[in-house]
Amino acid sequence: MYRHWNAIIAAGVLILGSLAAGIQAKQKTSSQKGVDPKYTAVLWREPSDIASRDLSYGPGGKAHEPHGTFTFEAEDRSGTSPKFDVVDQDGVKWRVKMGPEARPETAASRFVWAVGYFANEDYFMPALHVEKMQHLHRGGSLVSPEGNVHNVRLKRHLPDEAKAGSWSWAKNPFVGTREWYGLRALMAVLNNWDVKDINNSIYLSRDEPLEARYAISDLGASFGPVGEGWDLKGNAAEYSKSRFIRAASPKRIDFMAPAAPGPLYYFNFHELGHCISLFWVGRNIPRADARWIGDLLARLSPKQIHDAFRAAGYSTEEVEQLSNALARRIAELEKL
Repeated sequence: MYRHWNAIIAAGVLILGSLAAGIQAKQKTSSQKGVDPKYTAVLWREPSDIASRDLSYGPGGKAHEPHGTFTFEAEDRSGTSPKFDVVDQDGVKWRVKMGPEARPETAASRFVWAVGYFANEDYFMPALHVEKMQHLHRGGSLVSPEGNVHNVRLKRHLPDEAKAGSWSWAKNPFVGTREWYGLRALMAVLNNWDVKDINNSIYLSRDEPLEARYAISDLGASFGPVGEGWDLKGNAAEYSKSRFIRAASPKRIDFMAPAAPGPLYYFNFHELGHCISLFWVGRNIPRADARWIGDLLARLSPKQIHDAFRAAGYSTEEVEQLSNALARRIAELEKL
């Protein structure tokens, strides 16, 4: 009987693999909404100060750390995680994300920023009190009647830039560059399996220089298993035990992430097909470009790595586990 089911599953995976290949081909030939040519497209800036970057506070620094009182503004019902917007006492707007993505996204944003890519100003708060809190359609059970919510990520709204839409991994101004391949390798380092195009954002600067900044705006599926598992996002044990490199040749590297979800997802053909359609993002990476991102990460000290995970609210044991696992991956890249 098990052989029978395995055969069915295998056949289904093959069919979905073919469909996924078609989806990918379609993505590569589809047009992407253009950005005004007066904006210079930017994906990465050389970070000459990696060793001195403060990963306790990330791209926003201590100066932008959330503080004071927060007042409810509106619920955001996009994406899979429950979210809502608040305004602090200084008039700064923040997006609050609840659920299992809060910790891993906070940590991942710091590593992405540390090596020169754009990242949101994310902060983790173990406890947040919200004035005039209203009923939420999603995540209401995570909020107390008094307006208290625990273990959340706050993303600062930056008034000097505007979101212009999303960008495609397969079709963008940087395809084929070292920085494009390096970012794909970095997603594998973080085990970010949710690399859908909709999770990528283009931000336009309002001031000079006029730039279209290409960023990954949702990193919540990081630091867990290599494939989909909602309740395992940010799970230190899963990240630590997961394989990193699938295969290596003299010129190319295939990473494990993103990978297929667990067996329970095999009967959800839509979700399985979606996951398979993303495999290519972590495959066929030039060895030199994977080594390049490893060399950048290697400039981080053990303290900086620990700081990033501590800032995301992980326990002392989890910080050690995650830091050691990340250090092992960096060492693997350096040996390529």
